[in-house]
Amino acid sequence: MNRYEYVSPCHFGLEAVLKRELVDIGCEIIKVEDGKISYAGDENTCARANMFLRTTERVLLKVGSFKAETFDELFERTKALPWEDFIPKDAKFWVAKANSVNSKLFSPSDIQSIMKKAIVERMKMKYKLDWFEESGASYPLRVTIMKDEVTVCIDTSGESLHKRGYRRLTSKAPITETLAAALILLTPWNKDRLLVDPFCGSGTIPIEAALIGAKIAPGIQRNFLAETWDGMFPENIWRQAREEANDIRKKDVEMTISGFDLDGEIVKAARQNARWAGVDQYIHFQQKPLSELSNSKKYGFIITNPPYGERLEDKKELPALYKEMGKAFNSLDSWSYYIITSYEDTQKYIGRQADKNRKIYNGMMKTYFYQYMGPKPPKQNSIQN
Repeated sequence: MNRYEYVSPCHFGLEAVLKRELVDIGCEIIKVEDGKISYAGDENTCARANMFLRTTERVLLKVGSFKAETFDELFERTKALPWEDFIPKDAKFWVAKANSVNSKLFSPSDIQSIMKKAIVERMKMKYKLDWFEESGASYPLRVTIMKDEVTVCIDTSGESLHKRGYRRLTSKAPITETLAAALILLTPWNKDRLLVDPFCGSGTIPIEAALIGAKIAPGIQRNFLAETWDGMFPENIWRQAREEANDIRKKDVEMTISGFDLDGEIVKAARQNARWAGVDQYIHFQQKPLSELSNSKKYGFIITNPPYGERLEDKKELPALYKEMGKAFNSLDSWSYYIITSYEDTQKYIGRQADKNRKIYNGMMKTYFYQYMGPKPPKQNSIQN
């Protein structure tokens, strides 16, 4: 087996969750940075990371890194990388995305164009060809330049890993599957505890919780771009990853998960998404207002992504909504509740300071994950309740 270096991005503030996932599947952590983690492994690592990681958007295969302050340096140092070890002569390859932060080279289009030319020159020399038809498999490149340090990777995932294959119907502002999974993994929730999302939208948080509880691999319903590559990753690694995913799935698990929303049509969509995910038997979806939130059982969890007024006219309604949330949650005084929102007056109107507050960047939007901890259940009652 060969040793490769991989890079996986994540939401800023959720690096610890992704690191734990990587360690759990046997990866060697190389470096943890804001919004991404570098790790090492063999060919199997590529297949298992794509199949089992819940909190990253991509598994990137690192080709190399170097410093470049001028376009001449960018060209020559890109050309010096061993592209023939990664890209076959019939490959379709291009710089799909270039991102530059605090660097002298900042034009994405120029970076993309120059690096493509440099790779072609290297491959002309190595393959003894003057023309590349690019009729084979796709090898999209992703480049980041941070403080003049260039990191060059090939995307092994293809479509973003948040696209599990089940969410075909969405609400207005859906939370991504990767972020929903990360939030759940930040809490002590497990399959033996009640879970409610009173603002469930298209069902992402309840569905991701059910996938976690039943140990259903997030990538089980989809394919990955590197499966189409010849030579580098043998076909059997993908088959083995799927076999492992099927072996660890729990089919006799019991869970009590509920999702509520005011919009009856979006509740129907959530039910359909859960069916596509294969977890509809674990989740009860219902059209229900926040004011009717109640439960006679103790020690449950609320994990939710409530409205937070991105439009100016919606912001006027937030104080009343968050006061209502506080009232509803106070009636469940032995529960724990976790809220992700960009609304900075959340604690004021809920009427209680959070026990923990984690800052998370959802794209460019700064959000807060307010964590209100309820009491732990007695050990002998933890399964029943």
